[in-house]
Amino acid sequence: MRDTVVHLTPTARGAIASLLIEGPGALRRAQALFHSASGRPLSDKVPDRLFFGNWGAEPAEPVVVRVRSEHSVEVHCHGGRAAVARIQQALVEQGCHCLPWQSWVQRHASDAIRTAAWIALAEARTERTAAILLDQFQGALSRAIQSVVELLRNGGAAEAGRRLQQLLLRVPIGLHLIRPWRVVIAGPPNAGKSTLLNAIVGFGRAIVDPQAGTTRDLVSSVTAVDGWLVELCDSAGLRDTAHPVEQAGVAVARQALSEADLVVLVFDRAASWSAADEALVATEPGAIVVHNKADLDAASVGSRPQGLHLSALRQSGLEDLLREISLRLVPNPPEPGEAVPFTPDQAEGLLRGIDQLVQADVAGAAETLEAMLHRSE
Repeated sequence: MRDTVVHLTPTARGAIASLLIEGPGALRRAQALFHSASGRPLSDKVPDRLFFGNWGAEPAEPVVVRVRSEHSVEVHCHGGRAAVARIQQALVEQGCHCLPWQSWVQRHASDAIRTAAWIALAEARTERTAAILLDQFQGALSRAIQSVVELLRNGGAAEAGRRLQQLLLRVPIGLHLIRPWRVVIAGPPNAGKSTLLNAIVGFGRAIVDPQAGTTRDLVSSVTAVDGWLVELCDSAGLRDTAHPVEQAGVAVARQALSEADLVVLVFDRAASWSAADEALVATEPGAIVVHNKADLDAASVGSRPQGLHLSALRQSGLEDLLREISLRLVPNPPEPGEAVPFTPDQAEGLLRGIDQLVQADVAGAAETLEAMLHRSE
């Protein structure tokens, strides 16, 4: 086994970086580069002892070293890129191989699903999504799939099929644990779409201007809504226009609507309800309808559809909108400890297994599902 050095923590100025040296010569390589402040030499005789000192030639890097064993040594240093690079380079010159942390995880995780969960956890940006991925790392999905395999091998194909269908229902949530749901804010010009996006994300991400057609391209910002990762997209005002640049913006907005996970249609409550507004609602029957500018007197012309009334400018009524967005995206959140497939490969494996069951290929379905536990993600 070749000696390797792995950078286990994200690089960030002001933080602490942790590197791991592994292999038969790990302690020997650390001893060649580390100079203890107390003069006490590194030793594996007392596991987990901490040593403070300097690493490498002058100007040396201050480090804390933990000797786990003769084959495993941790080095903790300043988190900046330069410090990490110097320590890695010194080890490479000693004969070590730099191993990506994802490859190191694949060496140590007990199955492919846990490996994928371990790697995905590093990209989780909310406590809620991290908790779901942690459940999968701790074996929730692996156990669920293994139980289906056992059913298939013991004459329980009908129950196995039912459980696979239940797992498939969780795929949309799983695929959005580290990739945000896309919520497009659309509507006629000057309805307050940009003001609404800014109010939700808490800063001026989108330009606000009383002139119609100010937003020409998509403006997006990623935020958390009830713990779910959401990319909010502010689009150009939807209207018929002869201006070629604004026409391009409207085309981009309509394309975004077709690709959205959820649409929020924003209308000006103080403006008369028009046939064009009615037509827009008809084209997006699954959208959340928002009547903005509730701080102004409502127009009396036209019969508005039901929807949420709020003031993006005054930031009143936003809680109801955020609650509705969360409910539409995830109407039935998973329970703690529940199995949730979270990669496209896992979704594909489940679909293939169900297809094989439909074709009465029980043995093939069992092999497909068992392979999900063992193949590299």
